[in-house]
Amino acid sequence: MTGASGKRLGSRLQRRLLPMLAMFLGLAAAWSAGLFVFAGQMPGPPDDETSVTDAIIVLTGGSLRLNEGFRLLAEERAKKLFVSGVYRGVEVEELLAHWREGRAEVTCCVVLGHSADNTLGNAAETAVWMAEQGYSSLRLVTADYHMQRSLFEFRRAMPHITIIPHPVHPENIKRDGWWHYLGTSRLIAGEFNKYLVARLRALVSAPPER
Repeated sequence: MTGASGKRLGSRLQRRLLPMLAMFLGLAAAWSAGLFVFAGQMPGPPDDETSVTDAIIVLTGGSLRLNEGFRLLAEERAKKLFVSGVYRGVEVEELLAHWREGRAEVTCCVVLGHSADNTLGNAAETAVWMAEQGYSSLRLVTADYHMQRSLFEFRRAMPHITIIPHPVHPENIKRDGWWHYLGTSRLIAGEFNKYLVARLRALVSAPPER
């Protein structure tokens, strides 16, 4: 290959690669900006801690969520507590053991859902149960970093249900200056990616019929 031919080839490659590089950098910048917006919108303490709803919904994923759900039920914030995404074989008594006060009298009002293995499944499982009960309102208990995606899936699955978000705040999540902490950064970035997937899925698929 002559020098002139090599220069022409290099010029053609450059013309093709530069737009691709610019597009990649633009997407990376947009994703990074979206990540910081997403992290900045993680909810703080619940805005409404006193309203009574038909049900309390706890999404499994940590004893802190269960503790809060049992506490709210003991304070009569709802008629029943529905725990979505429970591993098969786990009984109410085992879940109650996680609650530091061990109030066994609430076992009559706790229902376990076993069919969900992700947030989309949590929403579908809960929608079926809410319809069976004839309920029209719920208090949703999950971690703060998980709340935005959970609300999106739940509102899509149950557009006519009143949903009160009730986030809990795991102590190992560093909210101030989260980008300085590798574990927290990975968690929030992963949750942001899942949120984007949920939004994209909603664009190409109809909401579930109930």
